[in-house]
Amino acid sequence: HLVSTVPPKAMMPSANCGQNGLYPGSEEGWQVYSTASDPDGRCVCTVVAPARNLCKRDPRNQQLRLLTEQVQNVSQSMEVVDLRTSRDLQYVRDSEPLLRGVDGHLHTYVASPRTLTSKTLQELKGQMSQLRPLLSVVEQYRLDLQMLATLRMELLNLSIILTAIQEEVGAYDYEELQQRVLLLETRLHSCMNKLGCGRLTAVSNPITVKSSGSRFGSWMTDAMIPSSDSRVWSMDGYYKGRRVLEYRTMGDFTKGQNFVQHLLPHPWAGTGHVVYNGSLYYNKHQSNILVQYHFRSRSVLLQRSLSGAGYNNTFPYSWGGSSDIDLMADETGLWAVYTSIPNAGNIMVSRLDPRSLEILQSWDTGFPKRSAGEAFMICGTLYVTNSHLAGAKVHFAYNTNTSSYEYTDIPFHNQYSHISMMDYNPRERALYTWNNGHQVLYNVTLFHVIQSDG
Repeated sequence: HLVSTVPPKAMMPSANCGQNGLYPGSEEGWQVYSTASDPDGRCVCTVVAPARNLCKRDPRNQQLRLLTEQVQNVSQSMEVVDLRTSRDLQYVRDSEPLLRGVDGHLHTYVASPRTLTSKTLQELKGQMSQLRPLLSVVEQYRLDLQMLATLRMELLNLSIILTAIQEEVGAYDYEELQQRVLLLETRLHSCMNKLGCGRLTAVSNPITVKSSGSRFGSWMTDAMIPSSDSRVWSMDGYYKGRRVLEYRTMGDFTKGQNFVQHLLPHPWAGTGHVVYNGSLYYNKHQSNILVQYHFRSRSVLLQRSLSGAGYNNTFPYSWGGSSDIDLMADETGLWAVYTSIPNAGNIMVSRLDPRSLEILQSWDTGFPKRSAGEAFMICGTLYVTNSHLAGAKVHFAYNTNTSSYEYTDIPFHNQYSHISMMDYNPRERALYTWNNGHQVLYNVTLFHVIQSDG
């Protein structure tokens, strides 16, 4: 194994080595993929690639849409001229016998002026009166010729613009470019698989995904690795809630569309819920009972008491809100963070079996839970913030692998000044937070252990 530090090099403010996020940075429409750093501390396997829907906002795409509209306008104008010309041509054809009659009378008059009688003159006047509309037809032909000249110039300009766009895009069409992007993504994720666990060294600036709900709540995606589940869940409030909204994708969540509602059979307490392998794990209201609710079957699969754990605001985080029991997941599995009277209010960390909710192993961190703002697990290490208010920072870390702790000083921007939920998602290497009615993401920078084989 090679141990390497991760410098704060980034192609965008939210792009850090070790991040595998799919969330926009400061420039909307771009998504960041990155993995680790080499032994010299340089980022490797990093790319800033256009999002899949970026082509819709590409100026060339907008230009092409404008050109399409212009071509449609030209086509419609051509159709109008064609219809009018066909109609007028038929009128001319119908008037041909009348023209020939007038022409015959005129030739007769020129050859023998004395043969022109009053009757013949009257007939000639009537024929000329019938032919008078031909003047407007001829005038229309003249105008149409001008329009055709204008359309010809417009088509020439369109051709020049299309040629310029083709030269700018190059030899590759969008389908081939998309295949190249997909191949690059595959290579990047392959590189990502070589990345081991790491220690938190920095938290990015906040990315506000949405503003919805009350002051307190939680939202999450499935934290199990690997998983292709793209659903997002939202749970508003901390007291006796039962309504869980399930969105099909992150995009649907931000727009508030394409969601279904789950009504839990037992109300929840706090905001320390987690979705793991298609199930919601949460603390049952006014108890230390843990509940596993399966989304697909819409049923409770399991209930088990977390023996000795305080509940109902006995040992909450500093913000209260019945946050006695905090369930979370990281790269190593499912965890419960809580405390009890025998532990004198110090934070306990227990690793749980997700199939039985039995405690596999527990650690006493020695950190008083009421002094913690929030907490989250990364790679078997519990990170604790010193406040839920503005000015908070990651203040304490307890490593369950070594049963040791350290005090840290990792700042992050608490943009909306009241965090009531903060959980790490190992699939996306991002912190999910509920901040005063705002759903916010933070990317993280880790000190990595990189597998050097292969």
